[in-house]
Amino acid sequence: MFIQRSLHLPAAGTETFFLWGPRQTGKTTLLRRAYPDAWWIDLLKSEEYRRYLQQPELLRQELADEDPTLRRQVVIDEVQKVPALLDEVHWLLENRGFQVALCGSSARKVKRGAANLLGGRAVRYELHGFSASELGREFNLDRLLNHGYLPRFYASARPRRLLDAYVAD
Repeated sequence: MFIQRSLHLPAAGTETFFLWGPRQTGKTTLLRRAYPDAWWIDLLKSEEYRRYLQQPELLRQELADEDPTLRRQVVIDEVQKVPALLDEVHWLLENRGFQVALCGSSARKVKRGAANLLGGRAVRYELHGFSASELGREFNLDRLLNHGYLPRFYASARPRRLLDAYVAD
């Protein structure tokens, strides 16, 4: 089941922003649909996580030879896992003109670590579970109340185990 989300992200390469929201609300899916040609860093991949955790400056070095007008969008998914990347993003914004989409589920974790939140250089977007207007004809109040409004749970024929795992973990 594909449901068009009501949150509209900016055109590629026009704005730096954070996209925050609970896990499994569809943040990554939304970004992949909005920016299919983006230069993508997925910090859920162990090798990428370790590389950038050990050397956050790799981001700047890897983009050093890129032309920001040709590279339309940079996406960093799960940015809260390596908050030190935000200093590199800040430098890329100020010195190279790159626009970056920063996605994560925990703004609190980033703030707690005293990370650079880019001081007004990045807009904040939030994505939550489905709304009735997004679901349109697919909206079913009983289903919403019993399954929840997160996309995977709402679409599931048997969400109980998914819900139990989500709440427990």
